[in-house]
Amino acid sequence: MTRSTPIVSTAALATALLWSAPALAQDAPPAPAAPTAETYADAEITVTGSRIQRDGFRAPTPLTVLNSEDIESSAPANIADYVNDIPSLVGSVTPASSNLNISAGTAGVNALNLRALGTARTLVLLDGQRSVGSTMTGLVDVNTFPQGLIKSVEIVTGGASAAYGSDAVSGVVNFILDKDYTGIKGSAEYGITTYGDAPSYRATLTAGTAFAGGRGHLLLNGEIAIKDGLHSVPREWNQQGWYMINNPAYAEGNGAPERLVVSGAGLSLATPGGIITDTALRGTVFGPGGAVGQFDYGTVRNPWMIGGDWESTQVNSFQSLDPAENRKSLFGRLSFEVSDGLNLFVQASYAKSKNLGNLGIQLNQANVTIQSDNAFLPQSVRDELALRGIDEFKLGTTNANLPVRKNDTRRELQRYVVGANGEFDLFGSSARWDVYYQKGISRTREMARDISNNARLALAQDAVFAPAGNALGVPEGTIVCRSSLTSPDNGCVPFNRIGIGTASQEGLDYVIGNPFRRQKFQQDVFAANLSFDAFELPAGPVSVAIGGEHRREKVSGEVDEEFQTGWFVGNFLPSFGSYNVSEAYLELAVPVFEGFDLNGAIRGTDYSTSGYVTTWKAGLTWEPIPDIRFRATRSRDIRAPNLGELFTAGSTRINVLIDPTQNDASVQFAGTTRGNPLLDPEKADQWGVGVVLQPRFIPGLAFSADYYDIKINGAIGTVAAQTIVDRCAEGVQAFCSAVVRGPNDFGNNLQVFESPFNFAVQRATGIDFEGSYRLPVGSGDLTLRAMATRYIKNYFDNGIDAPTDTVGQNAPGGTPKWLYRIQANWATDDFNFNLTGRGISSGVYDNSFVECTSGCPASTVTNRTINDNHIAGAFYLDTSLTFDVAMAGKELEFYLAVNNLLNKDPAIVAPGPAGSAYATPATNQSLYDLLGRTYRVGIRFKL
Repeated sequence: MTRSTPIVSTAALATALLWSAPALAQDAPPAPAAPTAETYADAEITVTGSRIQRDGFRAPTPLTVLNSEDIESSAPANIADYVNDIPSLVGSVTPASSNLNISAGTAGVNALNLRALGTARTLVLLDGQRSVGSTMTGLVDVNTFPQGLIKSVEIVTGGASAAYGSDAVSGVVNFILDKDYTGIKGSAEYGITTYGDAPSYRATLTAGTAFAGGRGHLLLNGEIAIKDGLHSVPREWNQQGWYMINNPAYAEGNGAPERLVVSGAGLSLATPGGIITDTALRGTVFGPGGAVGQFDYGTVRNPWMIGGDWESTQVNSFQSLDPAENRKSLFGRLSFEVSDGLNLFVQASYAKSKNLGNLGIQLNQANVTIQSDNAFLPQSVRDELALRGIDEFKLGTTNANLPVRKNDTRRELQRYVVGANGEFDLFGSSARWDVYYQKGISRTREMARDISNNARLALAQDAVFAPAGNALGVPEGTIVCRSSLTSPDNGCVPFNRIGIGTASQEGLDYVIGNPFRRQKFQQDVFAANLSFDAFELPAGPVSVAIGGEHRREKVSGEVDEEFQTGWFVGNFLPSFGSYNVSEAYLELAVPVFEGFDLNGAIRGTDYSTSGYVTTWKAGLTWEPIPDIRFRATRSRDIRAPNLGELFTAGSTRINVLIDPTQNDASVQFAGTTRGNPLLDPEKADQWGVGVVLQPRFIPGLAFSADYYDIKINGAIGTVAAQTIVDRCAEGVQAFCSAVVRGPNDFGNNLQVFESPFNFAVQRATGIDFEGSYRLPVGSGDLTLRAMATRYIKNYFDNGIDAPTDTVGQNAPGGTPKWLYRIQANWATDDFNFNLTGRGISSGVYDNSFVECTSGCPASTVTNRTINDNHIAGAFYLDTSLTFDVAMAGKELEFYLAVNNLLNKDPAIVAPGPAGSAYATPATNQSLYDLLGRTYRVGIRFKL
């Protein structure tokens, strides 16, 4: 990827603006007395998690607030990275963790995941308003928000569907903009790792000005962010051959563990230049230039082996540890106060991104048929085959002659909002109202680059020497495709799969293509809200909020016919569909007596696809003394199926699973995902209880603890392809209809269909802790803030498999028992020092595994035995320094940020035993830091 705007030019522009801009300066807002959610709830009229707008109202739903000072003091690479450090978020979609998702279309997206219940169950808002998704599943990419304008981020960790509508099952993350900003500010930064790789660049510029005597306000923001990427895994922790494999010594009843976590392991059925995997020539391996050698197998249990020539088969460094990114965005907002009670506004935003990441090699495990008269075989091998009377053999290869597969995704998002808000007198008090219409359009082009065409590759690899007088009219002995001898016009170009560096460019051009699809997602939202105090009770006013919303979601797609089938990956089909939803809500806040408030809400929602559903919330807060407050909530929440779950026409990937019908052999399969238009909304019942302590005898101290319990009925989910095949082999006929055996269009003999259904129950429980303390130290203020989440339970019960609690599983898809974040910040008027510790508790691969090394009990599908079920935790230190410097009468703020200060390697998480394990780095990419120590230096200015 190329940098379309050099960072030097951006910095020069920012500096020029700094010295030449008119005096539009505004003073920075003073820091709050204590950086807790309670402080912000008291200071702000609008409280996320409730539609009630009343001074001093405290919603019973737990709230975490991150303000601009918090964010700037940590100097994160982007706002999504900072929010994802909050312990109540885990398993979010990031560019690094979603790089392999070709068919899902999520590459390059930053989407948030509260409670580890899935990104689709977290509602992400911008100023309390929905935003169009960047993927077919409706994921909102936080990168599309104007990061230079974000005033605060408010995280509601609890059910909020009654207040905000569908998708708020695990909570709401609301990004709040500084809509009244006046002045000019900007920033420019550069980042790089301690290894000198993965450089990044970012610059923002924001301007705001009032006009018409202060009644009008214009706001503009622009951002450019570039990452060169790291298109390999050049780290020592990934070079040790760590995998989870099927134990070569295991036999049923012999007491050995069925699975091993080992280092020094590698593939036994494929090498970069190819290996003969059957016949008397088994183990013949082809190297650079087609050189012939003999492979040292070590100890084998297909497709793995321990020892021997394991290092020569390693291919898990061909993935992008940090995908490349080129992102630009523009935002504008114009507002005008027509009268004291009427304010009109219009805003528009545009975001464009390009993302490129290596996916890894194409793997063919002993399934390439090579005829013995193949023209590319070394003469010595052809002679040996002829001597032994062998007509053909199977070749296993990791295809060094094919380019590394890539994920090339481009997105373009437009969002327009027009609306009005204001106040008027009602029932003797001020009523607040707002109404808006939003139009969102997201266009994507999702390309799988450098992908082999199955049919062309099969023809091209079957190359022979042309006989005399051939139909092609080429000289005798010319290497041609066998098929061209009988079909001279088929255009086939021979391709050499034998050896390394032996293929011609013409052969590559014939077998390689770039399948892609174009998709368009549209979202239209009409919404109106009104909040007022209806009447007074002895303890205070009864507050009311009412409103309604109508939303329409639509997807349309375009795929060239040649890219719809027949490729190793991709095989996109165009998707079409739409649905609309109409809803209305009522919320009340009732002060029963001094210190005791009730809060309730009800919402009626009507979906065009599945009909009517009701959601509700009931909550209370009780403050027996000013030092302590109790809160509790009970709610019914929903999540409607998204466009992808409803209308995905089909996408197919090639992967590997262990087939129990073939003696647990590792086989390739085609996994096809389709939507299900008959899905119903999920329904979640949840409750929470918490306590907030702000002892008067320790000024500046605040602490909260909140327990949550979420149960989702009719959860939308799919069963993994491996599970489908396992259960079919066990005789469960419900799964066998999804398994199709025999030759298919994807070059293998097994196709598994995966579609979503409302068949599961998901349950999650845990406790959130948050505390802060501020005190003067020397010439500045020291602020301490700690957040932690103890995940207690998180399981998915599909009614077929025994549910396994994923809490404590540090492997992909699991949730650590503890996530915590401790921050210390010391600040003066012109200096800020920040130190943050981030922690992940240790865990296991799978809670259902039985760890043993000998004398093991019987290993079953639901409780497999393993030699080592431990995954280490991690603790990371981050630090940043910011200091002000006056230059030529202007004030600049310089900053240096260091993430992973101690350069701690990620914990080893051995992938396997099937799937994409061979190409996956040996860690959990969604949980641990990947790049090592990273530095960022930057400059900010404000006029």
